[in-house]
Amino acid sequence: MGFVKMLKEGNKATGLAVLGNAILAIIKAIAAVISGSGAMFATTIHSTADTINQGLVYVGSALAEKEPTKRFPSGFGRVVNLFVLLAVIIIAIMAYETIKSGWNGILNPDASGGLWINIIVLLAAIGTDGYVLVKTMNQIAKESQSGDTGISIVSGSVKNIGFAAPPTRLVYYEDVVATFGSFVALVFVVLSHATGYYLLDGIGTLLIGFLLIGIAIKIGYDNTVGLIGVAAPKQVENRIAKLILSDEAVVDINKMRILKEGRQYHVEAYIELVKNLMLGDADDIKFRVRDTILADPDIDDVTLGIIETDDRTTWMMNDENDESEEEK
Repeated sequence: MGFVKMLKEGNKATGLAVLGNAILAIIKAIAAVISGSGAMFATTIHSTADTINQGLVYVGSALAEKEPTKRFPSGFGRVVNLFVLLAVIIIAIMAYETIKSGWNGILNPDASGGLWINIIVLLAAIGTDGYVLVKTMNQIAKESQSGDTGISIVSGSVKNIGFAAPPTRLVYYEDVVATFGSFVALVFVVLSHATGYYLLDGIGTLLIGFLLIGIAIKIGYDNTVGLIGVAAPKQVENRIAKLILSDEAVVDINKMRILKEGRQYHVEAYIELVKNLMLGDADDIKFRVRDTILADPDIDDVTLGIIETDDRTTWMMNDENDESEEEK
């Protein structure tokens, strides 16, 4: 696979976010230099960090789509988790610089100029980040197969974020913070000019820094779990179980394990078939069930074992509303 062709396989939400944040970072940097606003500097740092780390994650998401090789038979799904962890390091560094700038702004408050430049740029940032956030919510609806549309994508994105791919989760969390951070910066820039208490600008900068720390911790935890390897959410497990049991020759599922790597799932299961089947017929059923599971876009590979039914029901559907899922 050529490099350019490989990049085209990258996560779409991440690619859009890289473009949007690169433009915002340039505009915000110009406004920060002209105005001298600490809050504007903080949100510039945030957009710069987002551009760099989302660029890394985009490359990682493209690499994760590479086909398995003889040396790496399980594929490259977890590569994206590694790239996201690299992005977390960048977020943490930027958070430190932002907090340091905010603290300095509180200890040594200074009047900043260019009020209207700041307002226009921050409103543009809210609009751009908000647009990318909506696109990311739609991506979450697609990846989680929730079917959410319209205004329901907002609540659906909160509910189903755990089922989205690691790059999509990164963009979602970062754009929530970016949109809210730009709003915080706007409020504190206006308040500092309106009241003459310029230390408010430093307080706003400090808040944005703490938001960055929070998002770094959340993303870091999610992707550390992903690198270790984690069981599929119950919603996915039930979906695969229904596909298996939909075949008329399958009586029960004796055992099943679904492992999540990157955004894909690996399925291993022993299925119980009706009695008195010839070996050739049983093999045909196994391959038929395998192909049915592989038709699901989230499934990367399937390994099935077949046994004759023991006339006992072993597999029970899990409660999809169980909030004990690791990704919640």
